[in-house]
Amino acid sequence: MSKRRILLSLTLTLFVFGFAGWFYIAENAVFHPITLHMPLTHFYKYPHEDTFGAICFLISFVSFFTYNLIRDTKQP
Repeated sequence: MSKRRILLSLTLTLFVFGFAGWFYIAENAVFHPITLHMPLTHFYKYPHEDTFGAICFLISFVSFFTYNLIRDTKQP
């Protein structure tokens, strides 16, 4: 298996799961906006829901951008 194929799979997976995390927080912001300042889980005080959503959006954006750059390059 080539490194390019592994990197394509990894970036697409990070995009999907990052988007899913961001979408969860976005939906939560619509229906329960008061909880955005609360921790994401009761196990640890960090990250808060809003921070988690921002990190997920960033991961999703960078991963999809990288995926498209790798996918569009010509393979030798």
